[in-house]
Amino acid sequence: MTPHTHDVVPRSGWAAPSGKPPLSSRMMRATWRGLPAEQHDVGWEPGLVAPAADGSPLRTDHYFPRTKGDFPTLLVRSPYGRGLPWSPLYGILFAEQGFHVVLQSCRGTGGSGGRFDLWRNEAADGQAAVSWLREQPWFTGTLGTIGPSYLGYVQWALALDPPPELKAMVVQVGLHDPHALFYEGGALLLETALAVGAGMTYQHRGLMPFVRATLRLQRRLREITGARPLRGAYRSALGEVPWLDEVMTHPDADDPYWRGASVAAAAERAAVPTSVITGWHDALADQNLQQFARLRRAGAESSLLVGPWTHTSALQQGWPEVFAESLAWLRAHLCDDRAGLRPTPVRVHVGGEDAWRDLDDWPPAPATTAWFPAADGKLSRQAPVESGPLASFRHDPADPTPSVGGPLLSRSAGPRDNSTLEAREDVLTFTGPLLTEPVDILGPVSARLRIATDTGHADVFARLCDVDDRNRSTNVCDGLVRLRTTGQTPAEVTVAMRTMAHRFAAGHRIRLQISGGAHPRYARNPGTGEPSAEATRFLPVHLTLHTGSALTLPQQTP
Repeated sequence: MTPHTHDVVPRSGWAAPSGKPPLSSRMMRATWRGLPAEQHDVGWEPGLVAPAADGSPLRTDHYFPRTKGDFPTLLVRSPYGRGLPWSPLYGILFAEQGFHVVLQSCRGTGGSGGRFDLWRNEAADGQAAVSWLREQPWFTGTLGTIGPSYLGYVQWALALDPPPELKAMVVQVGLHDPHALFYEGGALLLETALAVGAGMTYQHRGLMPFVRATLRLQRRLREITGARPLRGAYRSALGEVPWLDEVMTHPDADDPYWRGASVAAAAERAAVPTSVITGWHDALADQNLQQFARLRRAGAESSLLVGPWTHTSALQQGWPEVFAESLAWLRAHLCDDRAGLRPTPVRVHVGGEDAWRDLDDWPPAPATTAWFPAADGKLSRQAPVESGPLASFRHDPADPTPSVGGPLLSRSAGPRDNSTLEAREDVLTFTGPLLTEPVDILGPVSARLRIATDTGHADVFARLCDVDDRNRSTNVCDGLVRLRTTGQTPAEVTVAMRTMAHRFAAGHRIRLQISGGAHPRYARNPGTGEPSAEATRFLPVHLTLHTGSALTLPQQTP
């Protein structure tokens, strides 16, 4: 790409330093294939200090094209450190393509001063970072932001009151609502909370401390997640993490503790052109789809890319697609070069078909179809004529139904064989007939379930599976709801099973799976009404599924 040269060249008051990016970052960069060719040599100016909103020093590294001319700037604020993999992924790769890249450690991380707080400082510190940029002689006044996970959160926080320089955002598998990261359907997402605890506490300290903490957590995961009480058990692997204690003991989204945590409103103001990138098996996929929906309703220029990825594989196996999408968006809005943009705003990968589809919007508003569980374990398009119980099972939180795959932050995320799980006595399955033609689902999946319990306290986990011609059952999407019942009267609950694009091939079968939990993905429901983090006594529960239950699929004709 040809650099813009209409301003002072080089800009007065700044002489490009001679430093090269770290050797480890250059070596990692050299291993990547399938990426655009390098456009510029890259320089590195490490160890700069920018003041936070409270004056705390924020450690900042500057990557830049070693070419005369003016280039736009990308701001990347991270609590995970400024080394691997962030230095090559963002610093080197984007500077090669003609951007100044400012990689900054959030307050209290990566050598920056102050105390890290899970969300409370990011809006103010983002504004402070932009104020600092305005003083830099190489800053042209054209700014973009980019990054994954919590790096997405800091972008939305800045966009709550976007500075005039902010012209584009790229949110890659990024969150906007911390409560929804940790809780679903009233239940604590335990495995996610522990993974975030390890990442936030150790990743900014360097690769080896993070690896050691992750290994400790893996070795002690059964002990930690099986502890009674659950609260504080993580300390044997992670040490003291005050915010994690607070998260685990504040389950209610309306609790004052969470006030101001969500920055969802930023997407409703149509102020900044935004590209949203996620994977169907990412723990944050629902939040990303909500972000895109808000942007569309607000009339913002926006795009959506959803691949067959998990939270981590989007930045690994999916990186060539993610990088190309990100680069095209930034060039379009920071460099007036729209040549790389897709003709349609939406591109999604369809599982089962292993193909990409370009769409005008998401979801594409297909017709919904209902499938009904029957007493013989079948799943039918015909609703049962008779009313009453369909099937029962006993869930024991002391021997909880294990989690298998799904939208996690760990390597065990994604589609997995559910055969062993479905052989358990505490798992119900309802399976449809062999399909004579493909069935495509594009959009939100849900299950309306009528459930009675004998204790009044239970969780209900519902999962959609694709059963192939070898009888292998693979999870497609799922969800969980914590419910309260009275007497033997069934309670009706709707389990939001996430949004998906998937093809059930001819010769396959559709399966609805129902159980009382998925541990350690979700904290166990003790069955007593006590908070999960504090409970020391567990009570088994019998759950009975009644007629009137249905699986709702957003079905499209192939």
